[in-house]
Amino acid sequence: MLGSIIASLDNPQTAAAVIGAVGMEGLAERVEKAAAAEAMEPAAYLAAAVRSFMETASDDHFVQLIGIMNRAEDPTLAAVRAILHKVLPEAGEAA
Repeated sequence: MLGSIIASLDNPQTAAAVIGAVGMEGLAERVEKAAAAEAMEPAAYLAAAVRSFMETASDDHFVQLIGIMNRAEDPTLAAVRAILHKVLPEAGEAA
């Protein structure tokens, strides 16, 4: 399921649904701002950011992600939330 969502993040409707579902305050605005800075559409930026994390994450990041998924009622949503928290931190947080 996680792979399917990541594969479809380029779709603006999927990206919007994911942004809404993860419940991270200000996420849509952070995506839009970061996308504009890279001259990209928000869905394309979101997809690239998540895929980049998946391709470059350390073993420690993957262990943390598995732990988050194991404790969650909805493992896929929890994983996406954790990834987005890492790649698009709130102002004042380090990535």
